[in-house]
Amino acid sequence: MLESMETGVRLQINEHSRDAVGLTYIYPVVSRRAAGVSVGINLNPNNACNWRCIYCQVSGLQRGRAPAIDVALLERELRDFLEVLLEGAFMERHVPVESRRISDIALSGNGEPTSAREFEVVVSVIGRVMRDFGLLDRAEPIKLVLITNGSLVNRPEVRRGIQRMAELNGEVWFKFDRASDSSRRAVNGTSAGLEGVVTRLEISASLCATWIQTCLFQVDGQLPDASERASYLRFLQRLKERDIGLKGVLLYGIARPSMQPEAPRLSRVPQGYFESLTGDIEALGLPVRLHP
Repeated sequence: MLESMETGVRLQINEHSRDAVGLTYIYPVVSRRAAGVSVGINLNPNNACNWRCIYCQVSGLQRGRAPAIDVALLERELRDFLEVLLEGAFMERHVPVESRRISDIALSGNGEPTSAREFEVVVSVIGRVMRDFGLLDRAEPIKLVLITNGSLVNRPEVRRGIQRMAELNGEVWFKFDRASDSSRRAVNGTSAGLEGVVTRLEISASLCATWIQTCLFQVDGQLPDASERASYLRFLQRLKERDIGLKGVLLYGIARPSMQPEAPRLSRVPQGYFESLTGDIEALGLPVRLHP
C-alpha cells in the first residue's frame, strides 16, 4: 500500500482529488483554511449527502447517507499514510514548499460525514492513531476537524463522537451559508428551519470548539442581496446574545469549480465584499478567519 501513495500527483489549493493517493478513505489536500496539508477522511465514498449545495465539487453527487465503513481498513490507511507523510519524502515530492506542514486531520469528503453509522467509532480510531503518532504531544498539536452541515448533531452517536473530538484538539466547522429559508433551499438544497439550526449549533458548541463556516459566491453575477446580508448578521447577533460559546466565523470563497448543474452561474466574490462583511461580523464581537 505504501508504494501506491508515491504517485506523480502535485497537491494544489485548487485541486482536492479524493483519490490523489489511491486509497479508499484517506486523501491529502493543500488547504487554504488549514494553511498546510490536511489529511482528509472521506466517509462518503459513495458520493452521497443529505444536502445538495450548488457549489459542491463532488462529481456524481447523490442524495443519501454514508455507506458501511470498513473501520479496520480506514485505520490501516491512516496509519500507512501518516507514516509516509511524516517519515517519508511525500512532502518534498508532492507538496509546495510553503505548505509542507501537516495542519489537521479532517472528517470531510464527498458527503455529510456524520451520516456514517460508525462515526463515533471512527473518531475513537482517529484518536488512537493520533496518540500513537504523537500528534497531540507537539508544541502545536494537530487538530481533528469535522466539516459538517450540522444537520445530524442531535443524534446521540454523533453527539458522542463530537464530545470525543474535544479530547483530540477538535474543532467543528458548522456550515451556515444563508440565513433566509428560501436562500438555504436554493443554495444548500435543505428545508432545515432556522430554529433547528440554532438548537444544533448550541449542541455542537456545548460539546466541542465550534466555528460557523460560510461560503460566499455570486449567482448570475449578483452578490447576496442587502436583505440576506442583514438576516445573516442578525442571526450571528442572536447567537452572540445567547452566549453559546461560538468560536467565530470562517468566511471563504469558491476556489475550485462546482460539479453541480448551477456551476456556470457561480462566480467569485470581490475582495471588498469579504472585507466589508468581515468588519460587520467583528463588530458583533465574533472573530473571523477569512479565506477569499
